[in-house]
Amino acid sequence: MGALRILHLVGSAQDQFHCDLSYLYAQGCWEAISSLEQYESHLAYITPDRHWRFPTTIQQNAIKQSTSYSLAEAIEIIRTKEIDLVVPQMFCLPGMTEYRSLFDLLQIPYVGNTATLMAITADKAKAKAIIAANGIRVPSGQLVRCGERPNICPPVIIKPTRSDNSMGVSLVRDLSEYDAALAKAFEYADEVLIEDYIELGREVRCGVIVQQGELVGLPLEEYQVNPIDHPIRMYSDKLKRTEKGDLSCAAKAKDKAWMVDPRDPITAKVHAVAKQCHVALGCRHYSLFDFRIDPQGQPWFLEAGLYCSFSPKSVVACMAKAAGIPVVELLELAIASALNPLSFNAKESCVISSSDKQ
Repeated sequence: MGALRILHLVGSAQDQFHCDLSYLYAQGCWEAISSLEQYESHLAYITPDRHWRFPTTIQQNAIKQSTSYSLAEAIEIIRTKEIDLVVPQMFCLPGMTEYRSLFDLLQIPYVGNTATLMAITADKAKAKAIIAANGIRVPSGQLVRCGERPNICPPVIIKPTRSDNSMGVSLVRDLSEYDAALAKAFEYADEVLIEDYIELGREVRCGVIVQQGELVGLPLEEYQVNPIDHPIRMYSDKLKRTEKGDLSCAAKAKDKAWMVDPRDPITAKVHAVAKQCHVALGCRHYSLFDFRIDPQGQPWFLEAGLYCSFSPKSVVACMAKAAGIPVVELLELAIASALNPLSFNAKESCVISSSDKQ
C-alpha cells in the first residue's frame, strides 16, 4: 500500500489575520509529518479573495509564487491528486464550515469535527445552550443585539458570540462600564453574550481524544489568571506579533500557561465534564473546552474551541505530548477515526462511565 495522500488545507477566505493564524499552525504540522514515508503531503492555500494555490512547499515564497486558481479549477486539481484525507487548518468561519462541507461533497474524509458542528460552536450562545441543556454548569447569561439593554447586574463578562482569541471580550464590574464594553463587542459580531462573572478559582482547558473507540481526557492546561489584576484572559495572553510582523503564540510562555499535575484533584472533575461536553455536542476525533474553576472547585463550561492543527504548538498536541503521545501519533489516531468512522464513532455515545457523570 502506498503513502496516504494528505491535503493540508491552509489560509483564509476571510482576511489576512486568519491567513497568518492558519499559517502559524499549519507550518508546524507540515514540518512534523511531510518527511514521513507513510504520508504524501500536499498543500492547498486559500487567500481572502477565495482563490486557491497549490505550492509544493509551505514556505511563504513558494506560496506567493504559485499559480492562483478558481474553485472549479481547484476541484479538478484536487481530483487529479487523488487525495485520501484532508487536514483542515483554516480558522476563519468559512474555513471551518464552507470548506469542510466542500470535502463532504467531494466525499473526501477529513480529520476533526463536522462543518455543521463547527458552525454551531462558532456561535458561543448556541454551544452554551446545548451544553446547559445537558445538565452541565454554565454561567447564567443573556443574549443581546445592538440597541438592546442587558438586565444582568455586574460583574459580568461581555463577549461577541462569534469571535476567537478573546477579541472584543471585557469584564464589566460597574454599570458605567457597560456602554463602552458593548460597543467594543459589537465591533466583532451583531450578537453579544453577557454572562455572570464566575469568581476565581482557576482557569483551565481540557482536550479529549478518541483512542481505540473510547474518550480519553488529556492533561489539563492551566492559564495564568488571578482575581486582583488579571481576572480574565485577553488577546495579548494568546497571540502576539514578532518584530518582523509574524504572528506567534503568546500563550506558550511558561508564565502564562502550564500543564496541571495529573494527580491534582481538579483533573478528574474536569475530565468528567469535558467528556460530557464532547458527547452532548456530538464531537468526533477530538474536542477542546475551556472551564472556569470557582473557589469551591467546581468546573463551569465557558467555550468549545474544536480545533487541532496537529502542530507541536497546538493546544491539543501539547496536552497529548504531556500524556506521552507525540504529535505524529495524535494525528494517526485522528486519521484512523476519520477513515473508519463506523468502528470508532459508534462507541462514542456510551463511553462515559457512571463515575464520570456529574
